[in-house]
Amino acid sequence: MPSFASPPNPQAYYEQVWNIVRQIPAGKVAAYGQIAKMIPPPNGVEIETYAAFAPRWVGGAMAACPDDVPWQRVINSQGKISERAGAEKQRQLLEEEGIIFDAKDRIDLKKYGWSGKSDDTPQQPSLF
Repeated sequence: MPSFASPPNPQAYYEQVWNIVRQIPAGKVAAYGQIAKMIPPPNGVEIETYAAFAPRWVGGAMAACPDDVPWQRVINSQGKISERAGAEKQRQLLEEEGIIFDAKDRIDLKKYGWSGKSDDTPQQPSLF
């Protein structure tokens, strides 16, 4: 498997990430991998390679995001804030949105996890 430190076209990929993260409502969170699964693999990147590297690419996008992106709402798949500079600020912002951390510093993803659908997106009824 080739090593991809960043996606083939980082800016285009990051824009897709930021557009998704902008949809996460206050009081909800999403995991890096969850966001990665919402974006198709870039041209020339095999699905297996994409699955292995995409969550890190989302992390790279969050590290470089513009001010209008609610970066604090992206956490790891364990329901925790990833250890890095800004982690205390991230926790503060999430708590201000009403998110509660347990005794092990985790967020209950069943309660606070974002489904990936915008609340104002019209839903088409199933035909089946």
